[in-house]
Amino acid sequence: MAEELTFATAMTKNARISPYKVRQVLELIRGKSAENAVTILKFSDKKAAGIILKVLNSAMANAEHNEGMDLDKLYVCEAFANQGPMMKRFRPVSMGRAHPYVHKTSHITITLCERQGGNK
Repeated sequence: MAEELTFATAMTKNARISPYKVRQVLELIRGKSAENAVTILKFSDKKAAGIILKVLNSAMANAEHNEGMDLDKLYVCEAFANQGPMMKRFRPVSMGRAHPYVHKTSHITITLCERQGGNK
């Protein structure tokens, strides 16, 4: 990321999905052009793809409006998901007992950079 001078970032916090599930979808779009990444996410049947698509569209809007970047030259240079806060819950089981479990959340970050050449 040393040769790129301009970049745009978008982030969502506390998404109600496990970071493990999000990272599986982020692997598909990392390094791809922004248009190609949108197409991949639209045709993916995973729940995480819809959440990531919103973040990617936000990053593209940030790049165009805030940084003045060309949408045709954008690519996903950085995409990662970190663990968010876990919500502790209890599930009722037999004989009046309860078993604990956790709802995991994630913080999703996508950074778009502009290619310096004409190639995609």
